[in-house]
Amino acid sequence: MTGNDREHPAAAAVTSAGPDHGDGKRPERPWHNLARIWGPPLLVLIALNGIWLLLTYVLLEERQRFLLPPPQDVVRNGLLNWRNLSEVLEGLWSTTQVAMVGLMIAIVLGVALAILMSQARSIERSLYPYAVVLQTIPVLALVPLIGFWFGFTFWSRVIVVVLFSLFPIITNTLFGLQSVGPGMNDLFTLHNAGRFSRLWRLQLPATMPAMFAGFRISAGLSVIGAIVGDFFFRQGQPGIGRLIDLYAQRLETEQLFTAILFSSILGVVVFWSFGLIGHRVVRSWYDPTRGPA
Repeated sequence: MTGNDREHPAAAAVTSAGPDHGDGKRPERPWHNLARIWGPPLLVLIALNGIWLLLTYVLLEERQRFLLPPPQDVVRNGLLNWRNLSEVLEGLWSTTQVAMVGLMIAIVLGVALAILMSQARSIERSLYPYAVVLQTIPVLALVPLIGFWFGFTFWSRVIVVVLFSLFPIITNTLFGLQSVGPGMNDLFTLHNAGRFSRLWRLQLPATMPAMFAGFRISAGLSVIGAIVGDFFFRQGQPGIGRLIDLYAQRLETEQLFTAILFSSILGVVVFWSFGLIGHRVVRSWYDPTRGPA
């Protein structure tokens, strides 16, 4: 065997270990990424189910077990029973419609008010205190009044969602509009940029990360507002909040846990959706180290 035919042991080790990208690190396999992303949440889910079973079978007597049914009973009677599941899904769809309509209205109003307040300090001083007051007023106390004034209809529920969702959008958008660096402002002033050009080309692009952060916060609040509206307005098509109230009155805890589970899933999906949209919108043209492209 010649010297060319013999393979150096170190080269053989590198070949057997897989390709190297020059930085001394082996490329990660796809299942490694999946395990890193989904592994911790799954471990937490397993731990929570273990605690749930412990509370049900150890701390509660058999006659008290209806207060906290074991997870398998929730799955069997809430998720695998089509009659109960269809009722929850219909209520969830009603709540989703209210939440999305109210959130869209809150986004339009919130962004418009933030832009208006960013154009002049006098406008901000005039309007921003009322936005703070709107946030500090106990909305639950206003919900019955909204029903008396506007009727117990779909649009009354939408108004409740707007009240829950509006303030984070105003605050985050206004913060982003006012956070443009002085260097960029001086550059636009040097080029004699008008107010609209400065807003459209500089302030709005720069505020996108903060704006979408507000959207994500308000997305979760919109689901809460829709459930609160369903809970109080007992007329019309029942939403998930109304079903939660009914299940609690009937002590149907398996269906109650199912309704709570789907309410949480709705909030998470809406929150993640706006996070994904914001990531894709901002990533394509915005670099926080150098400003908008």
